[in-house]
Amino acid sequence: MSTRGRPTIGTRRISGSAPSQPTGRFASRPIASVPSGLVLFDGVCVFCSRWVAFVIARDRAAEFRFLPIQSEGGRILAKRLGIDPADPETNAAVLDGIAYMKSDAALMVLRRLPRWRWVGIAWLCPKAIRDFVYDRIARNRYRIFGKLDACMVPAPDVRMRFVDRL
Repeated sequence: MSTRGRPTIGTRRISGSAPSQPTGRFASRPIASVPSGLVLFDGVCVFCSRWVAFVIARDRAAEFRFLPIQSEGGRILAKRLGIDPADPETNAAVLDGIAYMKSDAALMVLRRLPRWRWVGIAWLCPKAIRDFVYDRIARNRYRIFGKLDACMVPAPDVRMRFVDRL
């Protein structure tokens, strides 16, 4: 918190590198014992499942692995990150020992995909604005995109990229 009682938003780098550490519940933070490239996602959310399919289709190097928050390992990781597994407000991406959440997670994943590095320009937009948009989508994702009765079942050719425990 700032000295005037308003929350501080933190700073960001324009160079396209990872943002510096803002404060807040869903701030990016170091995390140990979690492999780089792990994406924690809401497995019953249609939008989130489409996001995972989007990443898989573009991740030629197979850098990313996916962990549904509804799995045992997903619930454990979510709790470590301060995410309520029963009502997740964010996905998370663990890259090089740092857990990114909300818009930072999406941007960090996109910038590692071939032909999507240009999204680094979004770092110019303040995190508060990026996360405001992220929160509006996250809050309404089931109503707008739908909700599955169970986690998506990955196709056999990508099943090895899904994990259920760490």
